[in-house]
Parts: sequence; C-alpha cells; structure tokens
Amino acid sequence: MKQLSLKNKKSLVGYSFIFPWIIGFLIFTAFPLVYSLFLSFQQVKLTPNGIVTTYVKFENYIYAFTVDIQYTQVLLRFLRELVISTPIIIVFSLIIALLLNQPIRWRTFFRMVFFLPVIIASGPVIMDLMEQDVTSIPSIEEYAIFDAVLSNTEGLFHTILTYLMENLVIILWYSGVQILMFLAALQKTDRQVYKAAKIDGASNWECFWKVTLPTLFPMIIVNLIYTIVTYSIFALNPVVEHIQSQMFEISTGFGYASALSWIYFLVITLVLVIGVGVLILGNKKYR
Repeated sequence: MKQLSLKNKKSLVGYSFIFPWIIGFLIFTAFPLVYSLFLSFQQVKLTPNGIVTTYVKFENYIYAFTVDIQYTQVLLRFLRELVISTPIIIVFSLIIALLLNQPIRWRTFFRMVFFLPVIIASGPVIMDLMEQDVTSIPSIEEYAIFDAVLSNTEGLFHTILTYLMENLVIILWYSGVQILMFLAALQKTDRQVYKAAKIDGASNWECFWKVTLPTLFPMIIVNLIYTIVTYSIFALNPVVEHIQSQMFEISTGFGYASALSWIYFLVITLVLVIGVGVLILGNKKYR
C-alpha cells in the first residue's frame, strides 16, 4: 500500500478539523436557506399530515409590496435608522478607540467599561431599558445648550443630533466590538511612521488624516459590515418582529414570511454593497 506523503497527511489533518464544521454548515445553514427560498414561492399550510405547499410563483413577493403596507413602512423606517446609526457608531467607536489608545491611567478599566455592555446587555435587557426611558439623557431637551443647538439646526444634522441624544445607550451598546477592533488596528500601527511624519513637520491633525485614517481604512470597512449586520439581526428589530408575526398567520404563513425574509436579505445586501462601495470610492478620491 502506497504511503501518503507528509503534505497529504497534513492536508487530511486539516480537513478532519473543518469537516465537522462543513457538515454542520450544510445541515443547519445551507439547507434551511435553500428550503426557505423554496417556501418563498409557495403557499404553505400546516395540516395533521404535515406541511402542504402550493406553488404560487411571485405572489408572496407581490403581496409584500402591494398589500402589506406595514412591512414597507417598517422596512423604510429601519433603513432610515440604519443610515443614521451606522456612521454615528463608526465615528463614535473610532473616537473612543483613539482616546483609549493614549497612555492614560486606568486605560484597561475604561476599555472594560466600554465593552461591558456587549457582554451583559441582551435584547430583553435593552427592551427593559427602553421601556423605562433610560436609553437617552434625562430631560436633555430642557438644557439651554441643547435647545439652542436644535433651534439653530435643520434637516439631516438636526435629525442626527436628536437621534444621538435619544439613543445614546443603544449606540454605546453597539460600539463595544468596533472599539476593540479599532484599538487592535491602532496598536499594530508602526510608530516609526509617526516619528517620520513629525520630522517632516506634520502636525497631530495631519498625522491623523495622512497616517492614522488610511491605516485604519481596512478596519473601517470591517466595522461597517459588522455594524450593519449586527444592527439588522438585532432581536428587537421591527422588521424581524414583523416577519416573525407573519409566520403563524392563517392568511400568510411560512411561505409569505420566507418571502419577507429574502426581501430583507436582499435589501441588507444592497445596503452593504452601497456602503462598502462608497467607502472605497471615497478612499480612492481622497488619495
């Protein structure tokens, strides 16, 4: 019997480690995805004899946009919040990471404070906080400075500022992982680059725009994708709640819920493509 070479043995060892994951992915991820796509074109009925499906072509998708007005409204409202929240979370995470990267006392403690909400806060916890109205700064609208700023701002900036104050805890909860990612990227940046820039007369502001930001660009893309995906699968997401509510409706059922899920998936994919594309094009133009 021909013996295996060392390279083939190492390959077999590697495949043996990933083989359980491949099996799990095919059973618990790939098959449900394909089956949900199949159900999205079916009218599904649960009977004592099992699941009965009837092919209805694109009727479920047409129903979502022509009849189910609530789904369209919820989806558009969620997209609006996503477009506002994602840049705020990214910028906030970057600022906190830059501050925590400085040689200050109790730096490890402050890192733990910003990451702690990711560990202890779950969907029910956030819901409880929102019901108690503690996700915003108390009575912030009554402060003279805040009132003056709001009265002198209009349009998008006014909307962003109001949303920031009303959802401060939510933004903190979503920023923990991103802060750690930015910190890891900052700590791997070669300090000699900053020294060379200082020798050439660059200020701290110029170092940030010419050295720090280009270095962090790959991590900004990673954090953008992570933020959008995390925000879109949040348990309290109104779109997800609406899809779940349609699963056991007699008039709609699993087929329609599957169609809503695939519409939502395609919309989030489109948002990801646009977001990453805008970042890449902006980076090329900036350079």
